Amino acid sequence: MNDPTRRAILLRAAGLLGVSLLPPGLWSADPPAVPAAPVGSAKSLILLFMAGGMSHLDTFDPKPGREVQGPIGAIPTSVDGVMLGQHLPNLAKQMGRCALIRSLTSTQGAHEQGVYYMRTSYTMRGTARHPAVGAWAAQLLPRMNPTLPPFIAIGSDSRHPGAGFLPAACGPLPIGDPAKGLQYAKPAKGIDGARQDHRMALLGDLDAHGTAPDAEAVRAYHELYAEAVKLMASQDLAAFDLSQESEAVRDSYGDDAFGHGCLLARRLVERGVRTVEVTLGGWDTHDDSATRIEDRCNILDRGLPALLSDLASRGLLATTMVAVVSEFGRSPKMNVRDGRDHHPKCFSALLAGGGIRGGQVYGASDEDGQAPARDTVQVPDFNATLAYGLGCDRTRMLHAPDGRPFTMADKGKPLVSLFA
Repeated sequence: MNDPTRRAILLRAAGLLGVSLLPPGLWSADPPAVPAAPVGSAKSLILLFMAGGMSHLDTFDPKPGREVQGPIGAIPTSVDGVMLGQHLPNLAKQMGRCALIRSLTSTQGAHEQGVYYMRTSYTMRGTARHPAVGAWAAQLLPRMNPTLPPFIAIGSDSRHPGAGFLPAACGPLPIGDPAKGLQYAKPAKGIDGARQDHRMALLGDLDAHGTAPDAEAVRAYHELYAEAVKLMASQDLAAFDLSQESEAVRDSYGDDAFGHGCLLARRLVERGVRTVEVTLGGWDTHDDSATRIEDRCNILDRGLPALLSDLASRGLLATTMVAVVSEFGRSPKMNVRDGRDHHPKCFSALLAGGGIRGGQVYGASDEDGQAPARDTVQVPDFNATLAYGLGCDRTRMLHAPDGRPFTMADKGKPLVSLFA
């Protein structure tokens, strides 16, 4: 049988236990030699995924004065010579904390394949399901909180690669609505502690004496049942309750799912969760891109700066790497519907915290944002940089069920010059 996903395991566990856990200006020089040993000061990663293909020209890599810029202009930032799209004024004030990568390139120009590649460093194959970055971190790094899962994904869809071929416990716990947190995490009416323990004992007997063909899968199921029950009884459940934050803090993030997700991400890393993904969709702007990008940027420009400020004020930014990335960019040339089409050849990303030296730009695109002009960054390089920041051993080989060896970021090389 295939490796069970965390989503499937928790759904089955919930049914058996009578509960439900799931809701419906500095430019880069030549890069120095890459150390062989893991290096990094980040304890946690918050990965903000801009699903749909975020336009680099309208956000992180504007081209003022060029025809390709279109109706969305550019504004200066707190770093001399570095500009952002005009709808990111709050982020512009915090550019001293951030590093921009303007020379990303991907080989995948379709959404599903592009998202998979960005999250795993591998192209989709019929013979293997590759782990996401957060799953690798869960496998390679020690758990910081014995109760909370090491990997939590907020707002992602069912096509997330999850744990891939790694143990199911490395996969993300999915949160649909961050404002509602971990719903139905208390025993159902009539299920007291004794009855719940009895059910767990019966389940253990079934697993021990059953005839399941895959003993490893059975063990994985049982471990996640136990994990779910342990979390239900833990004070760490409070991490999912945004109402415990002051009204001022909640307002600073914005009253939308992405802002709520960013606030929840801060609460989770504060309690020792290793990796939190927050997805902001809606960037697939084939039509009327100016209006739609303004709307998406307004959301991003509230949640992201609030997250950076909040982490910094709590002393967490130094140990929390924040990454903003999309599966690809958008075409410099506008189409006949006043939109931009898929453009994997060149796009941008942002990094902050976790040892990243702020106020810098790595790489550059050409004058129209069509292709990298220098310091090209492949998708595996970007993920190797995340691994490097977290201190993961990105050279360690783990094997898929068919025996093939894989590493965390394939052959990617981290951008070590980004780090202080």
